[in-house]
Amino acid sequence: MKLILSATVAALALAAPAFASGDAAKGEAEFKKCKACHMIVADDGTEIQKGGKTGPNLYGVIGRQVGSVADFKYGDSIVAVGATGMAWDEAELAAYLVDPAAWLKDKTGDAGAKSKMTFKLAKGSEDMAAYLASVAPAASN
Repeated sequence: MKLILSATVAALALAAPAFASGDAAKGEAEFKKCKACHMIVADDGTEIQKGGKTGPNLYGVIGRQVGSVADFKYGDSIVAVGATGMAWDEAELAAYLVDPAAWLKDKTGDAGAKSKMTFKLAKGSEDMAAYLASVAPAASN
């Protein structure tokens, strides 16, 4: 009986999504918290969200290799994560936004890993990730 119950619980856990989907409209409204450092500018130069240049352009961040915007000077820890070939997906970006330094420490295994991004988005990280996923180049067929 315990084996059947354990198998059922394990199957349900695997079938559940990794995290609850975010609300892109809420994320767009909350982007004002990010504008001091980040902008969203399409490849053709269209400004989707005006913002600072302290952080990288967030256009098309979902699906992009971590730490890979050309000519942006990233910190060593995020470059190390990107060197593994990891690309941003909504779940990883949402986790990063909650606590960037902790995320980098987890991904690199380096207790001294640091993030240049000191802002933490304690609430709404899934919404922000959903919004940033919605602001991306059209998929090519």
